[in-house]
Amino acid sequence: MTSTVTQERLTGRAWAVLFVLCGAIFLEGIDISMMGVALPSIRAELGLTTGELQWIVSGYALSYGGFVLLGGRAADLLGRRRMFVTWLVVFLLFSGLGGFATEGWVLILARFVTGIAAAFMTPAGLSIITTTYPEGPQRTKALLVYAGTAAGGFSLGMVTGGLLTAIDWRWVFFAPVIVSAAILAAAIALIPRDTPSAVRGQGFDLTGALTLTGAMLLLVATVVRAPDVSSTQTLATGAGGLVLLTAFVLIEQRAASPLIRLGLLRNVALVRANVGAILLVGSFVGFQFVAVLYLQELRHWSEWKTGLAMMVIGIDSVLAPTLTPWLVQRFGNGRVVFGGFVLAVLAYAAFLPLGTTFAAMLPAFLLLGLAFALAYGPLTIAATERVAEDEQGLASGVLTTSFQFGSALGLAVVAAVLSAADELTVEGFRNGLAVPLTAAVLGVLVAIGGLRVPVGKQVSANG
Repeated sequence: MTSTVTQERLTGRAWAVLFVLCGAIFLEGIDISMMGVALPSIRAELGLTTGELQWIVSGYALSYGGFVLLGGRAADLLGRRRMFVTWLVVFLLFSGLGGFATEGWVLILARFVTGIAAAFMTPAGLSIITTTYPEGPQRTKALLVYAGTAAGGFSLGMVTGGLLTAIDWRWVFFAPVIVSAAILAAAIALIPRDTPSAVRGQGFDLTGALTLTGAMLLLVATVVRAPDVSSTQTLATGAGGLVLLTAFVLIEQRAASPLIRLGLLRNVALVRANVGAILLVGSFVGFQFVAVLYLQELRHWSEWKTGLAMMVIGIDSVLAPTLTPWLVQRFGNGRVVFGGFVLAVLAYAAFLPLGTTFAAMLPAFLLLGLAFALAYGPLTIAATERVAEDEQGLASGVLTTSFQFGSALGLAVVAAVLSAADELTVEGFRNGLAVPLTAAVLGVLVAIGGLRVPVGKQVSANG
């Protein structure tokens, strides 16, 4: 794609294109967080078990994580604008299908396909930014606005989800349809056409994407179903996941254009960052699941009150672009990530008493927002450090897969713990909270390895 902006400042049209792309990432962020607040209302109307309920989020996360690497490849070969527009339409249609669902399986299917759409749409949108805005001040500004919009969408989604669910949980699905339609019209009018890549011979590793997604689905299903089915069925599901995971490794070793170059995983810093990402996001999403069910089903808080309370966690959208870069510059990536995980441990421990007032829960929410602000961005930097320029996109895609798999795995373990109880009680919710607390403690142990890297050898948070 030819750069559409050549001056140091962004032109009016450049800002317009950026707003369209930011609209899409805002849609993705708000879609995820709205769903978390709406889960109790969905369960009440459709009669879902705790295990079935978590698939509404996990189905989206797993399909997103399983196909995002393929999505980035498709954008490069088939055209970024084409992939962005096409999959935005799919996102719109299946979000609408979710709103009309009267059966749990229809809703889960809609979320799974919506996740695939996001997996193709998001890397296409990001690559439009990196190919449209020249390297330097323009691209930096564009990426900062883009990242800030994503964080803001996630934070506002908690409140928006509460308000919409108070009307009817189906509006959590219908609202993204309206937003998607507006973004689609603007995208068709504003995003310039590009040409597909001339590299035709390399093709797609579709088999790799399918086996990776299948392996993640079966492994998460093993955890979710463990309390409800016989050990034989659980073992069979788990074995199937391991077989598909082994098949994925063998496919990647022989594929002409592998989804993941396995040699990349020899980078210890990259592996540590990805394990940290799984633990960070897995603990956070698992905590949100427990907290929302606790507040709405045991304490009988309204949806909008729950959303407003948890919006405090969104303080990370303010701190991440302001405080975190200074801390990374001063102390280095490893120390900031370590501090983030320590704060996460304190946050989950502070919530364990399960207070009944917002004032009692506020310290936990503030600590968690600060923890996420400190750990999320530096983990992203750590995952691409000492990675060759031509594999930066691959490293970023692997990290996205880890984030999504972490979301699904964290939810699965929490759902399994809650499902093991005959009824949801204070003690049962405390057992569920032990999952994110344990994950955060493991995150501290993983982050200790990063403390050995000298500050001077780390990349600054600004790039």
